[in-house]
Amino acid sequence: MANPKKTLVLGASENPSRYSNLAIKSLVSRQHPVVAIGKKTGDVMGVPIQTNLPELQDIDTVTLYLSPENQRAYIPYILSLKPKRIIFNPGAENPELAKLALEQQIYPQEACTLVLLSTGQY
Repeated sequence: MANPKKTLVLGASENPSRYSNLAIKSLVSRQHPVVAIGKKTGDVMGVPIQTNLPELQDIDTVTLYLSPENQRAYIPYILSLKPKRIIFNPGAENPELAKLALEQQIYPQEACTLVLLSTGQY
C-alpha cells in the first residue's frame, strides 16, 4: 500500500455484526495500522481491543462508532492525538466535536469508513 493511514477505531467491538468490527477487518485487509478502543477487551483479526486510553503517536484518522453522548468523555483524548481527520460514521455525527476539531486544524468528515475504503477514497 502506498499510503497507510494509522487509524484509531473508537467504539470497537468483537461482535461481527457491528460496523466497527467490519471497519477493523477492512482496514487490516488494506494494510492500514489499526488501534482499537472499546468498552470490552477483545481481538479482531489480531488487533487487540483496549479499554484504556493509550498514548499514541502519528494517528492519521480517528473513526467514531460512538453516539455523541458516548463521545463526550473521549473528546479531550481525541483532540490530544492531533489526528489529520475525524470520521463521524452514521449515528456518530457531533457538531460540537466537529467545531472543536476544526479549531485545531483537524478535518471533521461525516462519512462511512467502510464506503470510503471500498471506493478507494480513504
